[in-house]
Amino acid sequence: MAKWKAGELDPGFPHPHPPAWAGDLIAAVIIVSTVFIPFPEVYFRPSNPLAVIVVVAPAFFLPLRRRWPVSVLALVVVCYGVAALTGTLSPGTVLAAAIAMFGVATHATRRTTFVVAGLTVLAIVFLSLLAAISSVTDPRIIQFAIFVAFAAAAGDAGRSRREYIIAITERAERAEQTRDAEASRRVAEERLKIARDLHDAVAHQISVISLNAGVASSALETRPEKAKAALGTIRSASRTVLGEIGNLLEVLRAEDSEGVTAPQLGLAHLDDLVAQFAADGLDVKVRLEGDPGEVTGAVDLVAYRVIHEGLTNAHKHGAEHRAHVLIEVREDQVLIVVTNPVLPPADSQQGRGVTSAGGGHGLLGIRERVSAVRGAVEAGPMPGGFRIAATLPLAKENV
Repeated sequence: MAKWKAGELDPGFPHPHPPAWAGDLIAAVIIVSTVFIPFPEVYFRPSNPLAVIVVVAPAFFLPLRRRWPVSVLALVVVCYGVAALTGTLSPGTVLAAAIAMFGVATHATRRTTFVVAGLTVLAIVFLSLLAAISSVTDPRIIQFAIFVAFAAAAGDAGRSRREYIIAITERAERAEQTRDAEASRRVAEERLKIARDLHDAVAHQISVISLNAGVASSALETRPEKAKAALGTIRSASRTVLGEIGNLLEVLRAEDSEGVTAPQLGLAHLDDLVAQFAADGLDVKVRLEGDPGEVTGAVDLVAYRVIHEGLTNAHKHGAEHRAHVLIEVREDQVLIVVTNPVLPPADSQQGRGVTSAGGGHGLLGIRERVSAVRGAVEAGPMPGGFRIAATLPLAKENV
């Protein structure tokens, strides 16, 4: 089914537009025919050849009104004046004046239209008086003046409508561009969220697989039992990765947000997280100060993710297979600090700020998450180790 933008004509519906010359031809025929019509009023009939010429002349230069509207109107008024001086008030010249006035109103501003229309009406009244019409209240003068004024009003109305259509079309286009930009922004945010969730779900297990693959490779010939244990760990971690990816895909494929939702992780799941890293060989010491129950909502999730990323980095890049986690719940904020020993600078990737195989995407994701809850995070080397510290504000209702 064809689509079109707001303000555009439906391409499936015919919209005939007669050529401009057709209207000019019709106007010319009517103007010229007034010379031959036997009007009962003697003033309406040209009385001499000069009157015939000035009555017919506007039919030939009216087409130029689209380029020079005011000039053409002035010429028509001059023709009307010359005809009036010969004693002729031809309806043909009045029609030409109305058409020219319409052209001026179509292209000029309302103020210009008002001024030009007023001057034109005054000129027609004055010139008509020269044609032996004794009173400005003569019905013929009033009819001519109203005819020209009506043409000015019609032209101004047409211009106003055209400007209105242009305005609403531009507004609709801007609204559509805004919707497109908003849709693009939401797609980008959703892609970023998926990337974060994927990293959170599998980064640690992938690092476990990588480390144990190295162990299995080096111990395969000399210590086959150690290689076997490493391969078992790889198999277990691989199953975990597949399960996490499956859960993530299930959430992404859900048709509505009420269908399938990922569990809300937080500090309440810290023991499970520590146990998971302990099973992978990382000794984690946790010090908790304050009530973690005061940390709720998005801040709770971000706090969990900071700890998860810190322990992932410690397990992958740290030394001595140990890490320390400090959770300090204060009156209006919670402080999360994860530290771990590192290898000497020549051998330590973490000491150089490389936090993951992805080239630092883990820390980048943490910074984005912390920033989203208006917190602050610092990550970098410290004497003898590496440190990630995040300060997350607590909502007043959570204090």
